[in-house]
Amino acid sequence: MARRGTAALALALALLAVALAGAAAQGAAVEDPDYYVQEIWSREPYYARLEPEPFSPPLPAGPSEEERKLRASEPRAPKKATKPKKAPKREKLAPETPPPGKKSNRKGMKTKSSEKAAGDDHRVPVAREAVREGCPPLGLETLKITDFQLHASTSKRYGLGAHRGRLNIQAGINENDFYDGAWCAGRNDLHQWIEVDARRLTKFTGVITQGRNSLWLSDWVTSYKVMVSNDSHTWVTVKNGSGDMIFEGNSEKEIPVLNELPVPMVARYIRINPRSWFDNGSICMRMEILGCPLPDPNNYYHRRNEMTTTDDLDFKHHSYKEMRQGSELGGWSLGRWTHDGIDINNNFPDLNTLLWGAEDRQNIPRKVPNHYIAIPEWFLSENATVAVETRAVIAWMEKIPFVLGGNLQGGELVVAYPYDMARSTWQMQEHTPTPDDHVFRWLAYAYASTHRLMTDARRRVCHTEDFQKEDGTVNGASWHTVAGSLNDFSYLHTNCFELSIYVGCDKYPHESELPEEWENNRESLIVFMEQVHRGIKGLVRDLHGKGIPNAVISVEGVNHDIRTASDGDYWRLLNPGEYMVTAKAEGFTSSTKNCIVGYDMGATQCDFTLSKTNLARIREIMEKFGKQPVSLPARRLKLRGRKRRQRG
Repeated sequence: MARRGTAALALALALLAVALAGAAAQGAAVEDPDYYVQEIWSREPYYARLEPEPFSPPLPAGPSEEERKLRASEPRAPKKATKPKKAPKREKLAPETPPPGKKSNRKGMKTKSSEKAAGDDHRVPVAREAVREGCPPLGLETLKITDFQLHASTSKRYGLGAHRGRLNIQAGINENDFYDGAWCAGRNDLHQWIEVDARRLTKFTGVITQGRNSLWLSDWVTSYKVMVSNDSHTWVTVKNGSGDMIFEGNSEKEIPVLNELPVPMVARYIRINPRSWFDNGSICMRMEILGCPLPDPNNYYHRRNEMTTTDDLDFKHHSYKEMRQGSELGGWSLGRWTHDGIDINNNFPDLNTLLWGAEDRQNIPRKVPNHYIAIPEWFLSENATVAVETRAVIAWMEKIPFVLGGNLQGGELVVAYPYDMARSTWQMQEHTPTPDDHVFRWLAYAYASTHRLMTDARRRVCHTEDFQKEDGTVNGASWHTVAGSLNDFSYLHTNCFELSIYVGCDKYPHESELPEEWENNRESLIVFMEQVHRGIKGLVRDLHGKGIPNAVISVEGVNHDIRTASDGDYWRLLNPGEYMVTAKAEGFTSSTKNCIVGYDMGATQCDFTLSKTNLARIREIMEKFGKQPVSLPARRLKLRGRKRRQRG
């Protein structure tokens, strides 16, 4: 009986395998015949140039004689006349579809300008190989880069420190606290900077920037310089011909802007130095750095923390325009919006208001039941603002009797359970549990507790909320209220118990992150699917053994019922315990049983056999002989009318 529910759940959860599938990590191991040579060569001072001209500020350690010979034996690029260079490609991805022909160089296409820059004498540290493939993000957004690896010249206050300068980080509802939406310099001058310590030699290839996430303020950097270093004391600025290169920054605060370096730079540290900013704002920015860490077999720390997987899966993005081209340029607001501009996360019918209004008027269950609440007529009209995707999901849910579901999202590490809508009007945050709150809390904990990061007390919060107090789970309405969510609709319109599973701080993980994301969630997915067998299941049949569809299953003390499927079978999620369960159907006498749910995995079988009521039997007999049963009240009224006419 649970087979149908399990298969349905597996189908619903197959989205994660699609969302997290991707190619093997790009930055973890670069298979290139010259890579070992590059690694040895890059151990020389990072400012070493292709031409042997004198310029050598002191560094703690220089190259060995053997390394010098190895480097000297390598072919050099032909010397060309130095010309002023155009700025490197600046990619700006707005919510609208980009114009045709504007493509990023992130895929590793060798452009004409990059070839030229690699051959000229820029007197900056460069990687030995030409630009062949884009490097993945270092991990400011995913928190791979820790707070201790981020430093800044000054900051306005702790909540605007360097640790908040992460791409797509979100500010708290109340600003001026510990959780603001950017790094903001303490002063607005040209001496401010924010830097990243990669903790190992890294081939830096690009920078992505945003402005400050704020409801009230407009702060962003409009241009900046990029510098690199090996010791954080001596810095070399990325050049454009003979002068320092000025990169064009942001023109508003939310849309990420990518600037690729003219040639890759090998160093340990990278620094961003703002040169101009919005006239009415301050120096504030969020950022991500693109870079390929160089192999370092002697670094035990990095080898120990590198995530690998033994699963032979196709780890790459499979759709949605290859996850918006390498992913981190997608922006925070994209992903949930349909082609018509509808946010499908809250596009389902608001059945909560119908239920709570009926409860306040004491119309339950006569006019509005506590389950299988009908969709309002206005929602079904063609003129309603309803996405075609939403209608398709509703039709899918009504066709298949799902038991358990999880919609997978990004941007946080938490499992949210219904209700998602606060019961009190105008309340933005209010704990609003369902009658099955004990079951939902267990389902959420089953996923969160087996996830590799959700319940890790040592991890940094993604943005502003610390969900550790509830073990990586949260009631949706107590987090932020939303009307018409999939979770609430699923619970009130079908038998399915649905949760929102936020699987990572990064909404759009890069392909190189997919193997790790899969490992983070693999065990949780298996454990979550197993919960479909927790509770009771069974058949509701008549005296002839025929299944009764649409029979109502009620549990004493839980004000939420479910219904049988077309064959009379049902599944009811419950935590371990002893329950009085009643089955009833129109035309049948109800039946009540004591059903015990144990701690072992596997739903308890609890079948019901219902007999027809006397009135149902009479109707059945009369219909068999082509007659209708006599309605006594109607007959009395008819006789009274006849008597009145006789008297008149």
